Amino acid sequence: MLDTPLWKKISLWAVTLALIAAALPSLFSATGMDVGESAPEINLGLDLAGGSHLLLEADPNDVAAERLENMEESVEAALRGATPAIRFGDTSRNDGQLSLLLDSTADIDRARGILEPMMMGNDGSLRQEWDLEVIDTQRLVLVPTDSGLNVAVNNAMESAIEVVRRRIDELGTREPTIVRQGDTRIVVQVPGLEDPQALKDLLGKTAQLEFKLVDQQALPSNTEAGIANPGSQIFPYASDSNFAGAFEAVKRLGGIRGDSLTGAQAGVDPQTNENVVNIQFDQQGGQRFAQLSTENVGERFAIILDGEVISAPFFNEPILGGSAQISGSFTPDSANQLSIQLRSGALPVPLTVIEERTVSAELGEQSIRSGLIAMLIGSLAVVALMIATYGRFGIYATAALIINVLILLGLMAVGNFTLTLPGIAGFVLTVGAAVDANVLINERIREERKRGRKVITAVENGYKEASRAIYDANITNFIAGIALFWFGSGPVRGFAVVLVIGLITSVFTALTLTRMWVAGYLAANRPKDINI
Repeated sequence: MLDTPLWKKISLWAVTLALIAAALPSLFSATGMDVGESAPEINLGLDLAGGSHLLLEADPNDVAAERLENMEESVEAALRGATPAIRFGDTSRNDGQLSLLLDSTADIDRARGILEPMMMGNDGSLRQEWDLEVIDTQRLVLVPTDSGLNVAVNNAMESAIEVVRRRIDELGTREPTIVRQGDTRIVVQVPGLEDPQALKDLLGKTAQLEFKLVDQQALPSNTEAGIANPGSQIFPYASDSNFAGAFEAVKRLGGIRGDSLTGAQAGVDPQTNENVVNIQFDQQGGQRFAQLSTENVGERFAIILDGEVISAPFFNEPILGGSAQISGSFTPDSANQLSIQLRSGALPVPLTVIEERTVSAELGEQSIRSGLIAMLIGSLAVVALMIATYGRFGIYATAALIINVLILLGLMAVGNFTLTLPGIAGFVLTVGAAVDANVLINERIREERKRGRKVITAVENGYKEASRAIYDANITNFIAGIALFWFGSGPVRGFAVVLVIGLITSVFTALTLTRMWVAGYLAANRPKDINI
């Protein structure tokens, strides 16, 4: 039966009016009115709101160098940890391979047995990531395989995308587009941010933090000349530090990396009134830092960020509790930026900006205006045709069409979705889908009347028969929309979001709301005939 219970009418109107109310802030904001920060609004994509566009690229050689350094630390730790320890020397990382000379040929077989399990991938696969060779009966050479390097580059890029996303989220921006392009590139689009320099400053630093002991045996003259003692390396001081232009020699191994950080906050040192960054280590990192500071009280340690020394203070006492402080020539902004970079994690590979551009919001305003004009003209033509063809039922369809658009806007605002230029095309398509549904219903009712059915029976059968075709058509479109959203990115996702939500709202307004209105009209007037 067409009868609609009172509770259902109240529920339907409550949902409809609530979603229409959610759409109003976005409509008022489009006219320039201030609706407040708490009101839900639709986010505009880069093509509508303007913003910054960056294309970042990574160098696979940086990944290879990082893997080589990590492997060197692991190999040396494994050989020293053997029982008895395996003695070695003359370690080299030349030509992209790791080689070391054992003190005794008798240790070759034992060393191979320790190192061979490390040559495989650590993901449980049987992939050979390194080749282990023995040269001149005493030298071990580890050569990275192409497959291992390719996997490392892929993993680094996937991790880099997540780090970039976390850093941008710290800016408070919404709905950035961050997608991988090719093997070594990342496209970053941030709507509403028209200063690409701020974005470049945030993403341009790898934020690889290291704590390394200063080589106390290094001669200042050798350090300035770039000559490091065996087992040490030389880093320059940061250009904004108090020792800009100077260099520091540090021990290459045995330090602590910033990947064990759990937090970082900008602050001010109460004793010196300097801007600092307070950091916290996880349990393992805190224990290692406590051990390092305890064993080296009175020694200097260098705080190194992206290959530059920020400062090199003394361990005046053991630093326990898993907390430390990074001091340097920080401003409030630079301290806050560094804390964001450290909180979001270090980039596994440096990213270079190879393309940047600012998209003006004026282009977005023009696109919105053109899209709205196109949708308005099309809607008015459809409304005129529907009313002329179906009379009262055309008026119901028109009202459903208007409510459909408002509900769609409301759902996008509540769901914090982003509207893009292709999304406006999705709006137009949604209008077409809603009209199709009403045409199917009205035509089925007209056919039932031609067969001699009574008014109420014809309307009821018309909705019942049309609903099958409507559900079938929209389910297939819904699946296509989900696939576009799942596999697409950027503009494709913007179109898919509007399409999927629009399909739901068009079915709701065409089948549920108009049915309720028609039922109310028939119950109140009991017409003998209908003009449709």
